[in-house]
Amino acid sequence: MCDKTTTQMNSQPHHWFAIQTRSRHEKVVRSQLEMRNVETFLPTMRRLSQWTDRKKKIEVPLFAGYCFGKFSLADRLTVLQSQGVVRLVGSSERPDPIPDEEIESLRKLISSPSDYVCCPYLSEGMLVEVTRGPLQGVKGRLVREARPCRLVLSISLIQRAVTIEIDAASVAAA
Repeated sequence: MCDKTTTQMNSQPHHWFAIQTRSRHEKVVRSQLEMRNVETFLPTMRRLSQWTDRKKKIEVPLFAGYCFGKFSLADRLTVLQSQGVVRLVGSSERPDPIPDEEIESLRKLISSPSDYVCCPYLSEGMLVEVTRGPLQGVKGRLVREARPCRLVLSISLIQRAVTIEIDAASVAAA
């Protein structure tokens, strides 16, 4: 009976899931899951870190607080019991899988010689606030998320608006 259950667990499809980790535990979670034979992916980037006496390039997680794992839903308890794991990301009832194409695209980006940085997740129509530059503190709606993005500043009472192009790195969700 136990062998049949194990066979059924292993025969279920494996999907990629986002795993939220404790602060600065992404690498711990990765190694814990690898010890439990779970396929993992922890995208990283190189960053210049400054100490009082020197500067050094270090490898840091691209998405702080997250690691990715490929496993079946039947095996999620093994993942959740790993040191440093907070939760599996998804709805309240069950974790939501990540499409394989998104993980493969991220893997391709990470392995390319291109420069990349993490940026806030912004979508058109979102209320944003300018975080730096001469317009710091200004709030508006993001009309176009490409670089440069287009920001619309509205005066709702008189139903008028003005638009400006601004660097996407200079805005954050309000």
